[in-house]
Amino acid sequence: MKLVVGLGNPGADYLWTRHNLGFIALDFWAITLDAKWADRPKWQSVVAEAHVGGEKLLLIKPQAFYNKSGEVLQQIAAFYKVAKSDIVVVCDDFDLPYGQVRYRASGSGGGNNGLSSVVAHMGEDIKRVRIGTDSALRQQMGDADFVLSRLTDAEKAELPALLPQVIEKITENL
Repeated sequence: MKLVVGLGNPGADYLWTRHNLGFIALDFWAITLDAKWADRPKWQSVVAEAHVGGEKLLLIKPQAFYNKSGEVLQQIAAFYKVAKSDIVVVCDDFDLPYGQVRYRASGSGGGNNGLSSVVAHMGEDIKRVRIGTDSALRQQMGDADFVLSRLTDAEKAELPALLPQVIEKITENL
């Protein structure tokens, strides 16, 4: 079994925000896999199940808010006894230019509070795919407001080209 965890915040107030790019990427992938989302309150998550390459895949969107994502992942990984090598986390990264996709096999949270939560609960050896969000708006707004601001129309227009790259990076490294 493989777990792919998209980081984001639950609720309509956070739809299309930069911090929800992990959720957006998994929503796209669930559509391409014809996987349906189901509420899993026991794990404070929404989960979609699929099979890829003959192996069970769980797409997970924690609903405990961004900065508590590690707690949710730890519970699910322990329940299913999933090795860290079979987990990939997908999140935004304001230190990368918008649309750049970066894979790392391990490391710190790098200033990303959701990823820092994952590292605190799972250790640094968790694979991650980061989606760049940086733009000139960041300097105008400040970091906290920037990550919670909605994607611009121009940024949304780039998603059809960007999201397949994200999914490719995940599948290459699962």
